[in-house]
Amino acid sequence: INHIVHNGGLYKRPFNEAFEETPMLVAVLTYVGYGVLTLFGYLRDFMRHWKIEKCQNATEREEQKDFVPLYQDFENFYNRNLYMRIRDSWNRPICSVPGAKVDMMERVSHDYNWTFTYTGRVIKDIINMGSYNYLGFAQNTGACQEAAAKVLSQYGAGVCSTRQEMGNLDKHEELEKLVARFLGVESAMAYGMGFATNSMNIPALVGKGCLILSDELNHASLVLGARLSGATIRIFKHNNMQSLEKLLKDAIVHGQPRTRRPWKKILILVEGIYSMEGSIVRLPEVIALKKKYKSYLYLDEAHSIGALGPSGRGVVEYFGLNPEDVDVMMGTFTKSFGAAGGYIGGKKELIDYLRTYSHSAVYATSMSPPVVEQIITSIKCIMGEDGTTIGEARVQQLAENTRYFRRRLKEMGFIIYGNEDSPVVPLMLYMPAKIGAFGREMLKRNIGVVVVGFPATPIIESRARFCLSAAHTKEMLDTALKEINEVGDLLQLKYSRRRLVPLLDRPFDETTYEETED
Repeated sequence: INHIVHNGGLYKRPFNEAFEETPMLVAVLTYVGYGVLTLFGYLRDFMRHWKIEKCQNATEREEQKDFVPLYQDFENFYNRNLYMRIRDSWNRPICSVPGAKVDMMERVSHDYNWTFTYTGRVIKDIINMGSYNYLGFAQNTGACQEAAAKVLSQYGAGVCSTRQEMGNLDKHEELEKLVARFLGVESAMAYGMGFATNSMNIPALVGKGCLILSDELNHASLVLGARLSGATIRIFKHNNMQSLEKLLKDAIVHGQPRTRRPWKKILILVEGIYSMEGSIVRLPEVIALKKKYKSYLYLDEAHSIGALGPSGRGVVEYFGLNPEDVDVMMGTFTKSFGAAGGYIGGKKELIDYLRTYSHSAVYATSMSPPVVEQIITSIKCIMGEDGTTIGEARVQQLAENTRYFRRRLKEMGFIIYGNEDSPVVPLMLYMPAKIGAFGREMLKRNIGVVVVGFPATPIIESRARFCLSAAHTKEMLDTALKEINEVGDLLQLKYSRRRLVPLLDRPFDETTYEETED
């Protein structure tokens, strides 16, 4: 399904997203593949039970046999018999800065991925297509590194206290004022962990008697925060405004279950860029609905801040909207800024409230000073306050890399999900055997990729996820594309029925489709 929206009332720019339907034969073969793996899994469990095959998984001790099981049987079954076959595709240890290229420690397994041993060899200069290093600030040279090293020598590595006690440094105050200015909001607050920014702040904002309307593909941190809050949670279809409006209407008409009292608050939870789909939130429509039905909006910009918009200010700037229309602007420093932690921006009353009531603010140790300085230096670079145009050039380079890489993959015949401006690029693999095969084949060719399967995605929608960076040169991208093309032919991954037609005289951002026979 290809969405092309250009509504003059809400959208000031074309909004192109593609989610091509899974071919029927591929879907059937994927289910068959999982069925075969499951059958072999039960056979191997039978052999392990009768000591025919050595049992290496975690099991209950004999004296605990009558207890309620500590391990869930199905999860264990999946880990033992499916995940273990391709476990070598994850947790690969790197031993360098996660920049455009990385060095990786070689490891081998002699017992089918139950254990790994290191060979002592380091694989050098692997093109890194997996890290969230959108603007290329993950580096051990340059202004950010020098500033962080200077602050490390002055302040040390840790703070050893919470913000409310002895852990509030002048650097923390400087960072928060800078973030508020960068976002265009009244005030902001920084936290030491991106995941906890969501999971610990949502319970401070809503509780019993409140309603949360959450996108079905929201990140685990948003899901956990919503569950911890005690509020009622209702799910709307991904980026589907009709589904969201129906839930809003029902919530206002019917109120709370049983009592029919009005909800205390209605909070809409969405992300800027969805990290598994590569899609961008339909923010103009969400804001229009939020205003129409007098609800609140919580926007998670973990992947979009720095990566979208003419000056890297995220999805709000990308659509040319007013930051005041978003009640809670959340984001992380772990991706575009090459650091750690997260932030929440909004009205001063909101931030003052969170300083007192947020668990993450009251109980968590303050951010490390060198990390804070890394963020300050990188934001100033993006804003051009360092006296250079490096930041602006990086934002533009990322946008060019994104469009080029996506267009080339579509021309090759792969099914690519998401928005044409999203630096998160999912390439669909579908079949379970191809998850491990793709990761291994790419590593053989010195390309580091992230492969994703169930339960992080629907069971038949396994994929490889590429994250583009401003640090990637055109030569690196061409090398990666050449190898992806080879592996795609080897593993027969070119499922798309709609091939992009490469035209030499075509402008850079236009696309032409031609229908191809199966």
